[in-house]
Formats: sequence, structure tokens, C-alpha cells
Amino acid sequence: MKLWGYALLLAAGLAAPMAAAAAAAEGVDVESFIKDDAFVDIKLSPTGEFYAATVPTENETMLVIFSREGMKMTGAFRLGKNNHVHDFWWVSPTRVLMGMAQKLGSRDEPQPTGEIYAMNANGTGIDVLVGYRVRGAGAGTRIQPKKVEQVAAFLVDDLPGDDKSVVISVQQFAADAYTRAERLDVYTGRRNQIAIAPVRNADFVTDNQGVVRFALGYGTDQVRKLFYRAGEGKDWQLLSSDAQGKGIDRPIGFSADDSVAYFRSEQPQGPDAIVAFDIASQSRKEILRDPVADPQRTIYRRNSNIPVGVFFADGVPRTEFFDKTSPEAKQYRSLEAAFKGESLRVTSETADGGLALLRSWSDRNPGDIFLYDNAKKHAAHVISRGSWVDPAKMGPVRPVRLKARDGLALSGLLTTPNGSDGKSLPLVVMPHGGPFGIQDLWQFDHDAQMLAQAGYAVLQLNYRGSAGYGRAFQLAGQRQWGGTMQDDLTDATRWAIEQGVADPARICLYGASYGGYASLMGVAKEPALYKCAVGYVGVYDLPMMHSTGDIQKAGSGETYIREWIGSKEETAKVSPTQLAQQIKVPVFLAAGGEDQRAPIVHSEKMEKALRAAGVPVETLYYKTEGHGFYVKEHQREFYTRLLAFLSRSLGGRVAAPAKAAAPAAAK
Repeated sequence: MKLWGYALLLAAGLAAPMAAAAAAAEGVDVESFIKDDAFVDIKLSPTGEFYAATVPTENETMLVIFSREGMKMTGAFRLGKNNHVHDFWWVSPTRVLMGMAQKLGSRDEPQPTGEIYAMNANGTGIDVLVGYRVRGAGAGTRIQPKKVEQVAAFLVDDLPGDDKSVVISVQQFAADAYTRAERLDVYTGRRNQIAIAPVRNADFVTDNQGVVRFALGYGTDQVRKLFYRAGEGKDWQLLSSDAQGKGIDRPIGFSADDSVAYFRSEQPQGPDAIVAFDIASQSRKEILRDPVADPQRTIYRRNSNIPVGVFFADGVPRTEFFDKTSPEAKQYRSLEAAFKGESLRVTSETADGGLALLRSWSDRNPGDIFLYDNAKKHAAHVISRGSWVDPAKMGPVRPVRLKARDGLALSGLLTTPNGSDGKSLPLVVMPHGGPFGIQDLWQFDHDAQMLAQAGYAVLQLNYRGSAGYGRAFQLAGQRQWGGTMQDDLTDATRWAIEQGVADPARICLYGASYGGYASLMGVAKEPALYKCAVGYVGVYDLPMMHSTGDIQKAGSGETYIREWIGSKEETAKVSPTQLAQQIKVPVFLAAGGEDQRAPIVHSEKMEKALRAAGVPVETLYYKTEGHGFYVKEHQREFYTRLLAFLSRSLGGRVAAPAKAAAPAAAK
């Protein structure tokens, strides 16, 4: 099994020794926390002959294929810097489709490019089937023999049982274009139109025969609409809309006989529900709903698009099934009993159901992959995501719940140092980026674990506006930058003090992107509560977001900024650059000169304002980095400086000295 891990690292150009030595007593081993994971995702081919895996490198994600027997690498695909294989699908026993994304920095969210590439398991047949990089050569993206369209395309249905075709959605690069559903030949790239959505920017859902039945999209008014049709060639009818004020239904699939459609349904208050929609009577029945959390991931029947259950992910993930006696429910319950203390997900199975790939993970373990024999009920370890991590030495993470000052229920995660009693600790409050639609989850977090190794408790709060707790909870953060979203972080900090977790004299804020904004805004709004603040690739002059950065360049970017963040006049009042005089504690700023999401001018302007106010400030700028540092040397410098900065205010451990390169062998 070690051969598999070595082969993945070799494919990624990371054949250096995997295991870093444990941190020296006097410092934190930064190297072990900035090392790239061995893989992102792994899937088994329909016959079980091959593995396909996405492998991250410094600034890209490639796809690698291996034979299961002998672990021989048979194919690899990569597009270079800032290009990432975002998802992939076995569409036949020997052919893989790949959806691409780009991101300009380690903290950037991958932005799907609308490209679909294909490759055979033996490494041949690589081609771009759909996407902007098509220039008329190869299979191309021809819907007519002599015409090449510039479009964005996304997989809708891999059509189990059909090894040659898939259903895709196609969006032309034109503001007034309606989304099309097309059948794509995965070998030639030929496309045939099968439906046109009655709405722009649509996602389609098919039934078990591959017929497009639902279209969910929105136009320039940003109002989401769900349409349904009874079958091929039938008229579309409107089922639900944001304009009705009840939230939207998101179809996730059909029952085996196509008589029932399942929705993830937004509710006026509280989390989303799973609803069964009877096609004949068009009646609805709620079948699953958690009192706190949204469904986070759908569980499907083996090699089908039939939903059978969901994951809920507020705190430790758990599974719930539509039918508790179903084969899938029984399989998960048996596996969960065998993997106690770990979360578990079946990532892929062979077509005959004989073999399955399982991924297990926890708060202290980045994850492991097992090959499970369903007949023998035996799981064999394949590879660890981070073999250099010793879970026994990592800090435990526990879910926490508290009330905001206005009574809103909030959830979060608290990491404490390994072996600590969890009391009177120096605390780092670490708000996530986004801010909207992002959620901190119970899993291995490199930053939180690094800080725990340095002796800190780490508090991650899913403040209002975060994903995972219903539409109303997300809407509660609308136009609340520096307002109630910030108050949530303050209330969580005070909760940690009241619980005896945090030493009130030793608390700092550290965040990236929006988290950087919240960190600087926190020390401006509550100057007596925090001892320091760190802003990494943050935005600090909110009116400037209307004129700089990639958000406002998008088609509806200005509308989004105005409706979700606020007008220039409103946001000027909650911009840290305008409040530097209120900041009384040291600040550390880090940014990249090629950052398009949070241009470096934000950090430079913040630095200037702090220096003018007499606030101690230190900076780390790299002109060639984007939204988060990619280069390992730059990451090492940032985290070394971060630990040193926090140590001066909170007293935690600093980074261990970097190891010198091994001397060359004598000749």
C-alpha cells in the first residue's frame, strides 16, 4: 500500500521524503502543516480496474490514473498554473471526464471555467470536448459541423449504463442567452440539443431515463425560478420562485420509478428540508429535516442518480436515510460502527457493487481511503491524505453552540491544544472568509491545528450569513458587514471567556479574506477585548470594492455588492481604513500583489492608516502571489511570522527553525 502513496507523490513531483520530524519542543513544525495533501478525491472505475485521483501540487490540481493491480500509473492530465481539476467522473470503464476550475491563490475559491476534458485510462485520447480553450482543433465543441461555439458547459447526468454519452448544460457567453441541455458524445465531442430552459443561468435535473425534467435558474433580476416539465417535448411550468417569498426548491433526483422527485427545500425559517414531490398529484411531503442544520451532501444509490439519504454537518457529520431499512442505510450503519470516532463516506463503487472506496476522516485526521469488499465485509487501507500527521498528537475539536445578543442561535467549533484541560487558554478567534455561503466544518483544519500546536485554543464561528443553517440565517447577514455579523464574533469571544476557556487578557483575531476584514474590524469595534489582529489577503476599504477587484467585474457583481455588502456611503462607516484611530493593538497584514479578489491596495491603504494613527503594524507582501500564498517558501515565511507575532501578544510557541538541506553525498 505504501507504493500507492509514493506513486501519487511522484506524479505530483513531490518525491521528497513524506514524513517530517515531530516539532521540536521549542517550536512548531510549520512544514508539516503546509505540506500539500496527497490527494483531493479518489474514485474507483466501474470495473474496479483503475483508480483516478486528483492530486494537488503547489499551484494546480492534476488528475492521475493508476491500475489497481500493481499500482502502475497509466495516465495523467494537467493544464498548468492556477488550473485545477475540480471534479471528475468515470463515464465508462476506461474513460474519464474532468470539469475544470481556476483559482488565483491558495485562499481563493475555485471558479469553474465551464470546460469539460476527457482522457482514457491509459493516458490516450486527451481532448477538450467543451470550453473556451477550444480553437477548432480536435473533438472541439461543435454543435454544427462547421461551427465552434464559445460556451461554458457542466455535467448534468453521466447516464449510467451509457458508455458513450452524457447530458450537459450549456451556457453561451452572452447575457441574454438561455441555458440549453445537450447530449455530449464523450469521444467525439459532438453535441445534440435536447432541451432549452425557460430561464437563464439554469441547472438541469434529469429523471432515471436521462430525460430533462427540471430547470432551476435566474435572470438579470436575480430572482430564482424552478420549472418542471412532464417529459420530452412537454411544456415547462413554474413550480416555485423567490418572488413567492417562500424560498426555492432544489431538485436532487427521482425515485427509482420516477414517480417521486426529491427536493432540498428552503423554509421561511430554520434549515432546509428534504421534501418528496409526488409527480402525479403534485403534492409535497417533508421526509427529513434537522432542527439546526441544512442537508450538506446527498447520498445516492450505487451508480445511479437516485437519492436515498443525506449528510448533516453541524458539528460531527451524521447520515440520515429516507428508508432506514434500505441497503444503503444498512451499509452505512455497519461501516459507521466499524469506524467509530471517524466520519465516513462511500466515494465510489464498482458497477456490480462488489467493491467500494471509502473515505474516513475526523477532526484530527485529514483522511484515509479504504478499499471495501462488500461480500467479505473487509476494508483494506489504500492511502492516507496526510501520512505525516499523527492524529494522536493533534488537538480535539468540539462543536459549540451559543446565543447572539439578539437571541439568534449560533454554532461553531472549538479546537484546544492536545493534552490541555481546555481552561484559561490564550485564544485565537478565526473567522472564515466568504462571508456568505461558507461554513466551517468539523474536519481537519491545518491552520487551527497549527495554532493548537502553538498552545492556543481556536474558535471558529459560523456567524450569521454563513452556509449550513437555512436561507433565513444567511439572509440575516445581508448588509451586515461590521454590524450584527461582527457582533456575533464579539459575542462568541465573550462566551469563550464566560465558559472559562479563554484567558480574557490573551485573545487575538486572525482571518483571511473576509476573515481579515472581520479581524481588523474587531479590534476597531472592540479595542479592549483583543490584544492583536492578523489580516491575511483581506479587504479593508469597502467603498473600494465597488471599483476594484473581480467581484464588481462580474455581470451582476455591482448588484451583489450593493445588495449584500452595501452602498459606498453605508460601507464607508464600517471600513477599518476609516477607523484606524480606534485600533490600539498591534496588527500584522499579509497580501499578494496579483490578488484579484482582495487587491493588495486594501492592505497598503490599511497599513498607511495604521501608521498614521501610531498603531504598531508589520507587513508581508509578495508581488507574485494572489488570494493566498501558493509558493511553499512564502507560506513558510507567513506562518513563521504569524506564530512569532501571536507569541508576542499571547505567549504561545513560535515556529521551529527550518531544517537545513541535507548535504550532498561525497563523491
